[in-house]
Amino acid sequence: MPPGQRIYAIGDIHGRLDLLDTLLETIEADAAARPDADTQIIFLGDLIDRGPNSAQVVERALHLSKTDGSFRFLLGNHEEVFLKALNGDLKALAFFTRIGGRETISSYGITDDAYRACEYPELLDMLRERVPSEHISFLEAFEDLITIGDYAFVHAGVRPGEPLARQRTSDLRWIREEFLEHRGALEKVIVHGHTIREDVEFREHRIGLDTGAYDSGKLTAMGFEGGERWILNTAA
Repeated sequence: MPPGQRIYAIGDIHGRLDLLDTLLETIEADAAARPDADTQIIFLGDLIDRGPNSAQVVERALHLSKTDGSFRFLLGNHEEVFLKALNGDLKALAFFTRIGGRETISSYGITDDAYRACEYPELLDMLRERVPSEHISFLEAFEDLITIGDYAFVHAGVRPGEPLARQRTSDLRWIREEFLEHRGALEKVIVHGHTIREDVEFREHRIGLDTGAYDSGKLTAMGFEGGERWILNTAA
């Protein structure tokens, strides 16, 4: 990292507001115990789906963005599908319900009975009524790639062989095997979420921080400063 800068990157939250609040407290305490630095906190995407409090996680992140300019947010594939669905794409809405979006729908106040009683057009209407426009605008403003020092922060990964400046957003949000199975250095060390592992995954070209928080109860962050890296998480 450049001199005087400290970065915390947070893996996939997936609707676990409880874990996010705990991890943010841990990060705050960690930063307070270190010398002063220009600190940024990067959310690696997939704030929503699967866990019980997606709407509340978005609201918390929105509040943080308004009160503290040190927070930055990457768009995950789950946010991408959510936004497509809200834009009227019924196929995206159907896909959304199959990848954990049912829990997000519930978090916005649509009951199980109402969900089961309607077809996708009616579900879309209900969802549009309940998702605040401020949430939509906030998600639409998320970034796809953040480069700082020797690191690049993305949601899913990058396509090996392509310069960072020419990466497709579809790869930054969705890529898996070709990136995960790559061996050897890349333009930057890629810090990413998207692919669940039991623990932080270190490779020559990447660091994976998705520890399956919605199911495992372990939401993970990593701190970066100078040449140092350290792990913070909510594991008991």
